[in-house]
Amino acid sequence: MGSVRWAFRCKSWTPSRSDWLFAARCVQPEEKERIGQFVFTKDAKSAMVGRLLLRRFVCERMGIPWTEIRLERSPRGKPYLADPLKISPHCDRSWSFNISHQGDYVVLAADRGVQVGVDLMKVSMPGSSSVSEFFRIMTRQFTPHEWSVIQSAGSEREQLATFHRHWTLKESFIKAIGTGLGFNLQRVEFHLSPEPLRPGSVLRQTKMLLDEEPEEAWIFEESMLDADHHVAVAMGPPDEARSTSLASRLAPPPPPSPFTLLSFSELIASASPLTEEDPAYWESFRMKAEAPQRRREAQASA
Repeated sequence: MGSVRWAFRCKSWTPSRSDWLFAARCVQPEEKERIGQFVFTKDAKSAMVGRLLLRRFVCERMGIPWTEIRLERSPRGKPYLADPLKISPHCDRSWSFNISHQGDYVVLAADRGVQVGVDLMKVSMPGSSSVSEFFRIMTRQFTPHEWSVIQSAGSEREQLATFHRHWTLKESFIKAIGTGLGFNLQRVEFHLSPEPLRPGSVLRQTKMLLDEEPEEAWIFEESMLDADHHVAVAMGPPDEARSTSLASRLAPPPPPSPFTLLSFSELIASASPLTEEDPAYWESFRMKAEAPQRRREAQASA
């Protein structure tokens, strides 16, 4: 199998004490510490799931035992597997992988023989401004062609959906090439697939222009996890250091497939603990989870 598309719905996951403590034991100590520093449980859950998704993928698809996996971050924050050949000479290094979390979900996309970037966005109304003001603030992020498509989409909700669709496409490309925030987003222009994007379907007809030139080597998959969450996966030519042959660079990607929604038991099916149980880690998480209710009660009694 040459593609992996996994999703986990964090919003519907209310971890028990045993689940949270076991998850914490199965990630690297520095990641556990970083996750514990989040103020809101929503962010902590997303970060924990992201690390578990990465480790599950490396274990099950790249063939490295869970306890031997060492994940690092590039200077731009992209996760990568540290020294895979030192761990296992039989490790399949042709894989590229990436994760994204936003809204209610965390997603992982991986493919062989290509660079991969994935981005996820939930369609939502701007928090502190009107849609028109929000678009004005974001003017520099899109080309005139893209703005014409966004603003002609119909209702404000439809315009926002088209905006987020373009945004995930741009971010998936940026994440695939590992460039980060310094990249001028107006250098890339997307021409959307003429087919409507609906939950359950996967589109690959969208095309990208880079510096006004068509980039035929890049493929973009678009899908929706539900009516509110857009996902884009960018697949492009691999880094020379990772490519193994001309054939692997030119081989077409496998047929598109929708994201598979995992349960927590599936997420940790291959997991093995790396550290001892830390009961205080649950108490910290529980107190954060109960904080909103305590604030509401304090406000009601004030």
